[in-house]
Amino acid sequence: MNSTQPTPSAQSTPSAQSTSSAQSTSSAQSTLPAAVESYINATNAFDATKLHESFAEDAFVNDARREFWGKDAVQRWLDKEILADHVTMAVTDSCEHQGIVIVHAAMNGDYDKTGLPDPLILTHYFTVRDDRIVTLIIIHNEPNAA
Repeated sequence: MNSTQPTPSAQSTPSAQSTSSAQSTSSAQSTLPAAVESYINATNAFDATKLHESFAEDAFVNDARREFWGKDAVQRWLDKEILADHVTMAVTDSCEHQGIVIVHAAMNGDYDKTGLPDPLILTHYFTVRDDRIVTLIIIHNEPNAA
């Protein structure tokens, strides 16, 4: 992979077109913002306190086209969709593009996998402000048709 471009699956979306300003990291979490690294580590450790602390009071999450607004709604989503299902994520790639941190991760857990690809790679789009996640959008991108 060219170290100055987002991953191929990220390139299929308009917000992540290759530009010289994109900063790519090859799955090394140490280069991610602290809030994103904390989210990933807390997810994998099933640490509810750290997960909840990763988000700002006015956070917004969109997961599978469902919206969760505000810290209370985000915490309920985390408890039900991440912690209860023992979701884990193995980062396969990440990059930063114009202030958005894009993380591709192989997902696993105790959720219903019927009809899902194996491995299930989801793209997480994070926006961080004041060391907290303010926006998280999770998408299962389709391969680029080009």
